[in-house]
Amino acid sequence: MSDTNILVLAKEPVPGRVKTRLCPYFTPDDAARLAAAALRDTLAVVVRTPALRRVLVLDGRPGDWVPPGVEVLPQSAGSLDERIADAFERMSGPTILIGMDTPQVTSRQLRVRWDSHDAWYGGAHDGGFWALGMREPDPDLVLGVPMSTATTGALQLDRLRSAGLRVGHLPTLRDIDTAECAAYVADQAPHTEFARLHARLVGAERDVG
Repeated sequence: MSDTNILVLAKEPVPGRVKTRLCPYFTPDDAARLAAAALRDTLAVVVRTPALRRVLVLDGRPGDWVPPGVEVLPQSAGSLDERIADAFERMSGPTILIGMDTPQVTSRQLRVRWDSHDAWYGGAHDGGFWALGMREPDPDLVLGVPMSTATTGALQLDRLRSAGLRVGHLPTLRDIDTAECAAYVADQAPHTEFARLHARLVGAERDVG
């Protein structure tokens, strides 16, 4: 058994509330379907990964897309840095947090080791980060970091290093924020439910066109 807790920070895939930047290329309903597929892919990988606890920290209500073996905790209110900090504050022991925007994530990437690292960082192509892990969860290392900017990842990484932590690096991944990003991720991870749904939706768009 792993000595790591895995957190997934996510929103309930409701049309108009998730993946709005995929519109107007996709409809709000289809954007929500893509978000649901990405979330199911992510949770499936988490379930396959050895962990102390597997926890979905959810904004909204859980659905039948939550697999057995995954706990569900309500996401706190506040800004993104506050919500991430609160998620870490609820955990005891080594913990890695990811989002729902990287369905291409693998179990191997989540099997982090702590013998020579105090923290783990996975950067995103847009300047943010897709993974953040701490051997001793400390909410103060996240609070106040400006989120959703081109420098978010660099600032978060600097916060970890300034605290004297030995930081391990995970591969840089692309989030599915825009239609272009969605196409890239689908191409890179054709085995995922997200990619199969993306292919059907894009094919339908072309047929209509």
